Amino acid sequence: MKVLLLSDTHSYLDDSIIKYTKDVDEIWHAGDFGNAGLASALAAQKPLKGVYGNIDGQDIRQQFPLELFFIAAGVRVLMIHIGGYPGKFPESVKQRIRFHRPDLFICGHSHILKVVRDKQHGNMLCVNPGAAGKQGFQQIRTMIRMELDQGKIAGLEVIELGPK
Repeated sequence: MKVLLLSDTHSYLDDSIIKYTKDVDEIWHAGDFGNAGLASALAAQKPLKGVYGNIDGQDIRQQFPLELFFIAAGVRVLMIHIGGYPGKFPESVKQRIRFHRPDLFICGHSHILKVVRDKQHGNMLCVNPGAAGKQGFQQIRTMIRMELDQGKIAGLEVIELGPK
C-alpha cells in the first residue's frame, strides 16, 4: 500500500500536491485542512483518512475525528494533529500511545518535518510531514510518501514542494 501523508495545508492545494496523489493508494492528512473544499478535492483523488486540527472549523470537525487509530497493511497507525515528539509527548498523547501501541505515530501542527524512532514506546516510528500549505514559518513546503506492506514501513520519501 502506498500512502501520501500531508498536514497543515491551511486551505492551500495546488497541482504540485495533486500530482503526487496519482501514484498512491490512499491520502492521509494530519490536520489543519483549512476548509471542507480542500478535503473534498483530496478525497476526489484517492481514499482520504485524516484528523481535524486546531484551525479547522465545524465543516471539517464533522467529517474527521480528533484522533484516528487504524490498521493499514498490517501497520498499527495512530494519528493526532497536536501530538508532540518522543520525550516530549503530552500526558494525554502518552496515554493514547500506551493504549493503542502503534507502529506508526503521525502528527502535524508544528510545520516541522520530522521522522524519528521512539525506542521508549516499542521503537514506534514518529512522523510529522511538515506543512504542505503556505501558512506558517516553514521555508519549504513538504509532505511524505511511504509504503506499507505486511506490517512494515518502507520507502519513506520526503517530498519538497518548493518555497511557500
